[in-house]
Amino acid sequence: VMVGKRLYKLVFANRGEIYEIYARKLYQADLFGFIAAEELSFGEQTGVVVDPSVERLRREFCNVKKLFVPMHNVVRFEEVEKIGNAKISNTDSKIADFPAPVYTGGKKTKA
Repeated sequence: VMVGKRLYKLVFANRGEIYEIYARKLYQADLFGFIAAEELSFGEQTGVVVDPSVERLRREFCNVKKLFVPMHNVVRFEEVEKIGNAKISNTDSKIADFPAPVYTGGKKTKA
C-alpha cells in the first residue's frame, strides 16, 4: 500500500464484457458524461501462471495515458487499499442495454 496515494477500483461494461481495473486517479472528465482514469494498474505478476484476462488488459491499455469511460457504462467504482485482480469477465446476460437519451445541450428554439 502506498501511503498518501489513493487507489480506485473501476468496474465498467465494455462490448458485452465487464472490465475491472485499478487506477491511481479517477475523476469526472471535462468531456461531458465521461469518467477519466489515469495511472492504470493491473497488479503484480507473482507466479509462473499467467492470467489471460490480465494479459489482455495489459495489452489493450499498455499505451493508455488517460482512459475515458462513459458514465452509463460504469457499474461501480470504489476507493480501495490495495490492488486486487484486474480482470475481464463475461456478463452472461441476454438482456440488452436500455437506450438512454443523449443530452444535446443548448436551448430549444421554436421551429
